[in-house]
Parts: sequence; structure tokens; C-alpha cells
Amino acid sequence: MIRAVLVGATGRMGQAIICAAAKFPDIAITAAVASAASAHLGRDAGELAGAQTLGVAITHDLLAALQDADVVIDFSTAPATAAHLFACRQAKRPLLLGTTGHTAAQQDAFAVAARDLALLVAPNTSLGVTLLLELARTAASVLPRDFDVEVIEAHHRMKSDAPSGTALALGAVIAQARAQELAAVAVMGRSGVAPRRPGDIGFAALRGGDEVGRHTVLFAGDGEELTLTHRATDRNIFARGALKAAAWLSSRPAGLYSMRDIFIDKTGC
Repeated sequence: MIRAVLVGATGRMGQAIICAAAKFPDIAITAAVASAASAHLGRDAGELAGAQTLGVAITHDLLAALQDADVVIDFSTAPATAAHLFACRQAKRPLLLGTTGHTAAQQDAFAVAARDLALLVAPNTSLGVTLLLELARTAASVLPRDFDVEVIEAHHRMKSDAPSGTALALGAVIAQARAQELAAVAVMGRSGVAPRRPGDIGFAALRGGDEVGRHTVLFAGDGEELTLTHRATDRNIFARGALKAAAWLSSRPAGLYSMRDIFIDKTGC
């Protein structure tokens, strides 16, 4: 049995993972961590999630939780990433990082930390989105460079970071396929009078209602368009993907991984 520590256990994704874990016989949530300011400290994580009693009390002591863990699943917040990464690195525990909204400096730190632990950075744990990234990579490498690229994403009103981590990941694989630096060609929204530059990758973020997540990549040429879209209608797809990814990661050596590594690994999910 793979023992998983869940960080961010009181959030939307944390509770979805707790509920989904009941259907995964090979992995169990053995510790649930929230912030020290959480009003739910001491509560049973399963009951809080609306599932059966888990027998795991919510705590804020990650270091103690790591002592008996095989893997860590983190869906907390970007500002807390550095502390969680440091703790996992010290304990040499594999970490699946599902948090989004990281700074460039934080992303640079991932490669350094991965020298000491297995680190899977997953802005989106959906298998469908993983395939969308591969399709976008292929389209960008095959289509002529005069095709304009726009990435449009939509999420619920409570999502704080924009563009989403998945949208940025889509932009990154497209830029890589076109031998571009994303920072040099990314256009985050548009207003006023500014003609489109050749090679730009545009981003648009929509927020409203209870939209789980929708990502579209538009390749627009003269006289034709190619549109690739993934829409999530159930948050459980991310929970199931995270549990499968965590189980896969638990036996990996130190290194920096992505969902793509699982997708192309025939022993994965």
C-alpha cells in the first residue's frame, strides 16, 4: 500500500482527492495537511470531504506527516510551495505538485530540488489535457509559422491565477515547438490599439460561474483554422489523475517529471 500525504486537504481539489481515493486500492491518504490558520484542524479529513470517516485528522505539521509517507500530493497554494518543497527535499519524499501560479524563480527552483527527490510538476492532472498538450505540440511543429496562435481558458469565479497553469503549459509547448521563448512572444490579454505581431502567442482568461475548466488552442491561418479543445465537466478527473500520477511517482528516482512522462510510460496510467 502506497502511503500518501495530502497537502491542501481542505481545498476543492484536496477534498475531491480524498473522495476519489476510496476507489484506489493501491494508495491511501494517511495524512492530511492544511495551513496553520485553517479552521478545520483536528477534524477527520474524510468527514470534511463528505466521504466516509478516514481516521486521519487534519494537521498543519507537514514534517511529522512525512515520516511515514511514500509520496506527497500538494494542491495547496503557490506561496506555500517553497516551504513544502524544502520539507520534501529534506525528507527525500517524492512530491506531486499540482499547485499553479508559481513565479519564474519558483520554477527555477524545481530543477534544483529535483536533484534530491522525484518531483512531478503537474498544472493539470487530467489525462485528456496531457493529450491536448501533445496535440498542440504536434500542430505547432507541423503548421506553417504564419498561423496565428491563441490560447483561451475558462474557469470558475474563485480561481485566482490567470492565465491558468495549463494555459501557460500549452503556450510553453507551442513556443518550444516553434523554437521561440514564450516570454518573448506571449501576449496576456489585449486592450487598446496594438497590432498583432507575427509569432505572438495570445492568452485570454475567462472567469465565472462554476466552470470546472476549459482550454482551447486556436491555430488561425488564412482561409482555415484548427481548434483543439479540452473541457472538464467533473473535478474528479483531476483527482483520479493525481492519484494515478502519485502512485507512479512513488517508485521513481530523483528527477523532474511531468504528466507527459506518465503518458508515454506504458507502465503508468
